[in-house]
Amino acid sequence: MKKQIVIVLDIVGLSPALLKKKSLIPNITRLKASGTYRAMIPSFPAVTCSVQATLLSGKPPADHGIVGNGYFDSGTMKPEFWRQENALVNGPRIWDIMRERNKASKVAVLFWQNSKYINADIVVTPSPIHTDKGMTEWCYSKPDGYYEKLTAKIGPFSLRDYWGPMANAKSSQWIAEASLRTLKEEAPDMLLAYIPHLDYVSQRHAPDSAAVEKELKVADDIAGRFMEFREAYGKENAVLFIISEYGLVPVSGAVFPNRILRKAGLLKTREISGAEYIDFEGSDAFAVVDHQIAHIYCKPDAIEKAKKALESAEGVDKVLDRNGQKGLQIHNPRSGQLIALSKKDKWFAYYYWEDDARTPLYARTVDIHNKPGYDPCELFVDMKTMSIPLSPELIKGSHGLPTENDNQFAVMIASEKGLDDYAPKPFNATQFLGMLYRVI
Repeated sequence: MKKQIVIVLDIVGLSPALLKKKSLIPNITRLKASGTYRAMIPSFPAVTCSVQATLLSGKPPADHGIVGNGYFDSGTMKPEFWRQENALVNGPRIWDIMRERNKASKVAVLFWQNSKYINADIVVTPSPIHTDKGMTEWCYSKPDGYYEKLTAKIGPFSLRDYWGPMANAKSSQWIAEASLRTLKEEAPDMLLAYIPHLDYVSQRHAPDSAAVEKELKVADDIAGRFMEFREAYGKENAVLFIISEYGLVPVSGAVFPNRILRKAGLLKTREISGAEYIDFEGSDAFAVVDHQIAHIYCKPDAIEKAKKALESAEGVDKVLDRNGQKGLQIHNPRSGQLIALSKKDKWFAYYYWEDDARTPLYARTVDIHNKPGYDPCELFVDMKTMSIPLSPELIKGSHGLPTENDNQFAVMIASEKGLDDYAPKPFNATQFLGMLYRVI
């Protein structure tokens, strides 16, 4: 008798609005019709690292501590974006829970965030090696050499396909192929795979664009391959979840919280080799931005002044103090003393300089670790200079705000119709762990 396998496919950017395009997604539509479906309310902020931690822990960011894709570390006095260490997440996640139930449980995790050094048997996640001679593309894997085993069969994973101006569906296709080989050759009890490409195209072209429709078909083809695996393995022995983290909304222009704080006299800069860098030590307040939200880190006597400056700025919808953060379950020591929310049709850019001739070295490069915020302009390239453009108007889709409509909701689709009785309405990201409890 074959053992039970649970597969979780995270197709980022898939929303209830996109599920209405049935002719483009016949495989996902079929799974939705025959199984259990819920529109899912993302945890706040609706950004990748935060929502993924919520999905797999059942806890909100206030508890698990992943308050965004990045935060400001007051110990090192620097922004920390896209850190991958497991230790950043407070509390157990699904692989820890499975191991507690059965020490022999075998879990495979491909490309989920904060998955380095987790208590799982098989892990693959990007971990390039940077030196003064350049970058070596590589993926951390467990067991040691598992990534190399995959590359011998399907070729190396390309970081250029995963992020930056060349990012495209090849990254998702590589992850899907690696995941299917892992299912067939390693027979885990659970496999979790992250499928990213739909998110990129939605930011470049807007979530309702023809370009998104084209990439939606690719996502459906990938889903179809996992459905075929389930059919071949035996439906009675394999449960397939297709989920997402958030939906995206159209945007038309950016807001610059750091420039607002600088104008208010709260943000200070230092000049280094003719370029300006934020003086994190000397500033009274500064923003670490993340799509449509921004953590505002303030000295105690600057909180009210920063709040007033941001609340009066065009394009800012709300500014949450610590009490306001409790309502969205984001009150955590890593959060800013304030959190700003953009208007629904805007997003927050990290820019703080007033003269483009004095931009920091990282501004025109793909540099996800040094910028004080997520920079979607890295998805574009200025062909004249072969550098990242300082053109925030290029961004056409964003996310992060509390959920209000079908464009912003995530989705939860399970192959098992019987789960319909156990899936609450409305369905929150914190409740997904309960669905996994039902099938492991």
